Amino acid sequence: MNQRVNLKIKDLEIFVTNILKKCGLNEEDAKTTCDVLLLADKRGIGSHGIARLQRYVNGIKQGTIKITNKIKIIKETPVSIVVDGEGGMGQPIAYKTMKLCIEKAKKNLICFATIRNSNHYGIAGYYTLMALKKDMIGISLTNSAPLVVPTFAKDAVIGTNPISVGIPTNKEKPFLLDMATSTVPRGKLEVHARLGEPISNLWATDENGIETDDASRVLANLIDRRGGGLSPLGGSSELTGGHKGYGLGVLVDIFSGIFSSGAVGTDVYVKKGEPSGVCHFLGVINPEAFSGIDVIKKNMDYYIKMLKNSEKCSGQNRIYIAGEKEFESEKRNIDKLSVQDKVFSTLNLIGKEFNLELKAL
Repeated sequence: MNQRVNLKIKDLEIFVTNILKKCGLNEEDAKTTCDVLLLADKRGIGSHGIARLQRYVNGIKQGTIKITNKIKIIKETPVSIVVDGEGGMGQPIAYKTMKLCIEKAKKNLICFATIRNSNHYGIAGYYTLMALKKDMIGISLTNSAPLVVPTFAKDAVIGTNPISVGIPTNKEKPFLLDMATSTVPRGKLEVHARLGEPISNLWATDENGIETDDASRVLANLIDRRGGGLSPLGGSSELTGGHKGYGLGVLVDIFSGIFSSGAVGTDVYVKKGEPSGVCHFLGVINPEAFSGIDVIKKNMDYYIKMLKNSEKCSGQNRIYIAGEKEFESEKRNIDKLSVQDKVFSTLNLIGKEFNLELKAL
């Protein structure tokens, strides 16, 4: 049975930040990482939230996540940056790089950054939101562990490789696309496995490349690389457009891994006990490069109203734009958060090791 536990956001901030600090992160990096995790939960993306804290703690202990206090810039121009993450925590690496991109875009209208040798950086949308808050257009891409099976293949070769793009608006909520290029992210399978619930047959394939509804089986196969994995956006078949999701996933790998001279495909997370080699691509575009922020915001409002006010299909009373549900969820979860009881128990198991306790409301 799926029991829920209510927690204060402030208590979670203190708890998660202190655990990360005890693991060796400095104050700034611990707070950044905590902020990324909590924002995922606030926005209703529990697959990438505090439930993943154990993963980061284990990674630091095992040496797959290194403790780094600053980013290493390999190459820099007025409109570009190449960063080597040196195996560090993905969230602070991406955060610091995006801050640099924003500053460069203010002066030079655009900036793009590639990052190699990083680790999982949380929700891609966190970094596009950074740009949105400065009235800029944000782009955030990342490759990941080989979890997705290419069209007509049996084995997982590419990652879930999310794409996030954010466009500022005036009165309407910003357009914030944040999506995996697989049908679902791995975290969604983990949620279903924890609850013992079946998944859609469109989400994944078994070790023989056949569609399955068994989340635990797919996850076990991925861990041992026995074959099968997540399906590209559109499913495992060309008939349902899976080849399009496959193409998008490869594109993200190219922008993130090829452009940074980093790892791609099965070279990501290739050696156990070593940093993952995950790569990111970040971008910021100053609206003044085009028609200016005021005009773009006005035009975005007009377009969004056109979309949302179009005639609804039978049984529906609302049309959403990308990111709208998440913004509403974030507003609801401003002070407290409801998590699965298994997540709450796991957090306190982690805390026990560091003499920290998280209390429910």
